[in-house]
Amino acid sequence: MPMNGSVHTAAAGGGPAPAGRPPLRLYCFAHAGAGVTGFARWPTRSGPDIDIRPVLLPGRDSRRHEKRPTSRTGLLEDLLGVLSDAAHSGPYVLYGHSLGGMVAYTLARALTDKGLPPPVLLAVGACPPPDAVLAHHSGELSDEQLLTFLGDLGSAPTGLLADPDSVWHRTVLPVLRDDLRLGAALRAAANDPATGGPLPVPVLAVDGRDDRVVDAQAMDGWRRWTTGPLVRRTVPGDHFFVRGREIPRLIGRACRVARRTAPLSGGQL
Repeated sequence: MPMNGSVHTAAAGGGPAPAGRPPLRLYCFAHAGAGVTGFARWPTRSGPDIDIRPVLLPGRDSRRHEKRPTSRTGLLEDLLGVLSDAAHSGPYVLYGHSLGGMVAYTLARALTDKGLPPPVLLAVGACPPPDAVLAHHSGELSDEQLLTFLGDLGSAPTGLLADPDSVWHRTVLPVLRDDLRLGAALRAAANDPATGGPLPVPVLAVDGRDDRVVDAQAMDGWRRWTTGPLVRRTVPGDHFFVRGREIPRLIGRACRVARRTAPLSGGQL
């Protein structure tokens, strides 16, 4: 993927591709508050013929001094140009986890609206569809409400409520809050007929067996957001199953099927 001053992808890769054919590019988008470390082991777990391209959004890790997008317009200003170039470079897949699922959907929608080649597959994990009601996905929660919710998920270190001056509190919480604002904006835009609606792209929607926030029933709602087939899967793990072994294997298999069958026929994953 070409890179400019805005879009950063981590160096990664998968197994060797068949002779004469480049690996299928898989662009990955992380959950709220995260960089790209959750995809660190995907290159060795996704199987052959897959080129893993984690995409780092502004305002974190090596891009921490850049302004974080909190609107659809801001997100697309950062990503759409380079993803537009990538769309002309052969088949590709988008995977997004939690907030990243809405980022991936938004990019697929914008690319399609521009008349560019869409991904051969949109895969989303632990991300309810845009029309789901999500009271906890608000950037306007108080610190106490937000930290209590994160504690319930097991994603915040213990003792943070009693230590508002901790490094985690000062550095991670602002990123998380802006990401929640971004997610709310992307969901609103997806429900606007001018900027949203179903995609002409097959969708793979994955939930974690022990996820206390997003269950299988919620993920079934992605059926309303594609005019192509929806395939549903459940994998071991909680809301952060992106770090586990099963999801990269599943997505890798789905990518290879999508490449062989594009457009994908239902149920072949």
